[in-house]
Amino acid sequence: MQIHSTLTNRGGQVLPVVYQDVDDEKVELAGKSVDAVHAYCFCGDKLVLVYADSKGYWTPPGGGVEAGEMVAEAVVREVQEESNMKVLRQRVIGCQEIAEPQGVVRQTHSVCLVEPYGEFVSDPDGDITKIALVSV
Repeated sequence: MQIHSTLTNRGGQVLPVVYQDVDDEKVELAGKSVDAVHAYCFCGDKLVLVYADSKGYWTPPGGGVEAGEMVAEAVVREVQEESNMKVLRQRVIGCQEIAEPQGVVRQTHSVCLVEPYGEFVSDPDGDITKIALVSV
């Protein structure tokens, strides 16, 4: 399935977005650079959400893919950094391409099963200020 939409970035620009389901990550993302990951994490029957005071909204954990990092590695790192949760299992379910003025930004969406390492204290980058486990 493919969905064409728009989003308004923090600068107020309306940008075109194309979302595509991903059935086979190795085939559908082969040769494509991925800029960011988003992880829809489930801890038991609860969805993990994170809040950043600087952004002013709740979102699934996620962030940028570092140089040389695979998508799965970025998901594990970002989930741990932002929620202090361990990824037990993950699967890429979709990819969206955002047409930014400087070029296309590609972001994956994954579903993950997670468990806590311990209590969430803080994000090492200082971005995430709260986490919540919410009923879906």
